[in-house]
Amino acid sequence: MKIYLSGILTAGNLNKLWKDMSKIYLSGGSSRKYVIEIAVERYLESIKSSDKSQIQKFESANPYVLESFFYIQRNSEWLMALRPFFRGFLLDSGAFTYLQGNGKNVNWNKYIESYAEFINKYDIDLFFELDIDSIVGIKKVEEYRKRLEELTGKKSIPVWHKSRGLEYWKEMVSDYDYVAIGGIVTKEIKGNEFPIFTPLLKMAKEKGTKVHGLGFTNFRGLKKYNFYSVDSTSWVYGNRGGFLWQFDGRDMLKHFNKGMKLEARKAAIHNYLEWCKFGIYAEQYL
Repeated sequence: MKIYLSGILTAGNLNKLWKDMSKIYLSGGSSRKYVIEIAVERYLESIKSSDKSQIQKFESANPYVLESFFYIQRNSEWLMALRPFFRGFLLDSGAFTYLQGNGKNVNWNKYIESYAEFINKYDIDLFFELDIDSIVGIKKVEEYRKRLEELTGKKSIPVWHKSRGLEYWKEMVSDYDYVAIGGIVTKEIKGNEFPIFTPLLKMAKEKGTKVHGLGFTNFRGLKKYNFYSVDSTSWVYGNRGGFLWQFDGRDMLKHFNKGMKLEARKAAIHNYLEWCKFGIYAEQYL
């Protein structure tokens, strides 16, 4: 199972590190190792840390990354330059985030054109449709998906919601080789309904279709349900929630520093690297 870390470029306290890494790379950095070594050294100096082992950890991390078009489009040049440093890249449409800032007066056709232009400019292969069923209805979503695919010349990753029903799922896994299940983060699909994943994943497997679980990092669920890939922002919530993540060889554990304030940047680099370890484990064993 592939675990995509969501928002590592645009969220948390590692933004300075990624910016430096991009600048060094764009200015003619000779190798991945060289770029990471210089950038991490500068980052460690900025947080008054001299743990050189962190450089080796960064070199071996090589994560899968998911970013939102809404956030990444503003700084696209330096952000997208970092793709060679990641094992894989997924692009979310950012439609719901955009909606929150613009109310219901949204020109979705214009948004799709901008989204498609970005996909074409950076030759992105894996990107999600605008799964805004609850806002515009499934027929409009289908129209927008068709338009997006016409503009890019590529298949998007359609996102199934419970409201679409079982028959729609069957059509999706027959027509696409990569699909996603949404509504997990928003509790549209509640915890006691997770067993529905079993038959859905079975149908997809029979068709040879890969399934992504959007925002699904329930640790028991990761071992129980055989998703091809999932994504998570959980690595960010450690420094936000005042705890450190630790990968113990099989699971991710939380450690709270009671009565002690976490140093945000040190916590961010630690939590990021622990999640990278878990990602390597998950790809091999889950």
